[in-house]
Amino acid sequence: MAQVISIINLKGGVGKTTITVALAEFLAVEHQKRVLVIDLDPQTNSTVALIGEEEWERRNKNDQTLHTLFKDHIDDTCNFEMEKSIVRKSSNLRGGLVNLHVLPSSLDFVKIQDRLIHIWQTALIRPYDVLKNAVKNHLDDYDYVLIDCPPNLGIVTQNGLNISHWYLIPTIPDHLSTYGIPQIISSVKNFNRKKEDGDVKLLGVVASMYRSTVNRHNNTLRQLSLQVEKGELPRLFETRIPLASKASDAAYYDVDGINTLKQKYGYSTENLYASFQSLTEELISYAQN
Repeated sequence: MAQVISIINLKGGVGKTTITVALAEFLAVEHQKRVLVIDLDPQTNSTVALIGEEEWERRNKNDQTLHTLFKDHIDDTCNFEMEKSIVRKSSNLRGGLVNLHVLPSSLDFVKIQDRLIHIWQTALIRPYDVLKNAVKNHLDDYDYVLIDCPPNLGIVTQNGLNISHWYLIPTIPDHLSTYGIPQIISSVKNFNRKKEDGDVKLLGVVASMYRSTVNRHNNTLRQLSLQVEKGELPRLFETRIPLASKASDAAYYDVDGINTLKQKYGYSTENLYASFQSLTEELISYAQN
């Protein structure tokens, strides 16, 4: 059975997509796991990072994104086809990884955000059940499903939580980026009351864009560690993802000749490769418990 993990923060620009894509690639390459990335974020960053802008534009034009799935339920149409929408060879590593698949997002999500609440009127299902109904017969095809959620706790994010066993909070270790963590935890607890098949649990908090020389980063990590000691958080991942230029470079799909994870994430003073390798091993260990 797949371990389904939603990746959430209410603040943008905290490294959420970078962590999603890196975890997917490390799970697929170094651990030979079957991985599905579900991109629910209208910014489509995970999608473009894993299949490229040209392929995304083609699929968006042909109604092969999750925008079409949700729009169908609003408009009472049947344009979305799951089998045609899953991209079954993703990443620019080795020309594509056969065990890394993607369900693409779309910028057009923004156009229907305000209409999602009306899904129950046309589709006669709860608005947060749309994704579950679409993917429930496909989840057993994977070992891990990583869901890149938008920076809010609206209906689209709830669709991700509704199929998840876990959620992960990446954050820059500063006050502004961690400010919304209690709100996320409280909102997910409230959502669990509506969930029919078990609670979605907080896997932990991951520090991203970390700079060891910045006092406020180290002070914030100490505060998060105290919250773990008090039982307010289940864990703070030991791995810190450093602020690195290589991280933004890794998000560009149109780079040829990348055959290894070290080529993509390594060969820099920040040792980003080792950080993501360690983070992936931690995630596997915690998700299995």
